[in-house]
Amino acid sequence: MKLHELLKVKTNTKKRIGRGLGSGKGKTGGRGTKGQRARGKIPMTFTGSLSLYKKLPLKRGKGNTKVSPKPKTVNLSKLSVFKTKTVVDMAKLLEAKIVSQKDAKKGVKILGQGEIESALTIKLPVSVSARQKIEKAGGQIENG
Repeated sequence: MKLHELLKVKTNTKKRIGRGLGSGKGKTGGRGTKGQRARGKIPMTFTGSLSLYKKLPLKRGKGNTKVSPKPKTVNLSKLSVFKTKTVVDMAKLLEAKIVSQKDAKKGVKILGQGEIESALTIKLPVSVSARQKIEKAGGQIENG
């Protein structure tokens, strides 16, 4: 291996302003001369625009998480692991490791992508297309 065959791993370093004339950003440090903008720290509102925290909506509480997170979506094709006449609920999905414990807290909705051959009884919310495919296969939906 020779010196010119080594990989280049150079990363750009932070520009250190105000460190003498030889640095290229010495004396005034790229701020020009005189005036309010040349002195100290300039506030975000100097240009007249709103500061970032004022642009954001007012949300109370720690973390400001959404009030109702969206449910985890599961396609019909994933339900093919269950045998005919199985009652599919949250516990069965957790047991088959289709959804995680974290997803189960948010809720689950069955979507109609894919095909299903076995007649299942589903006790979860389902989409319109999923309902049609389940009923066509001979299954039924309870409180979904």
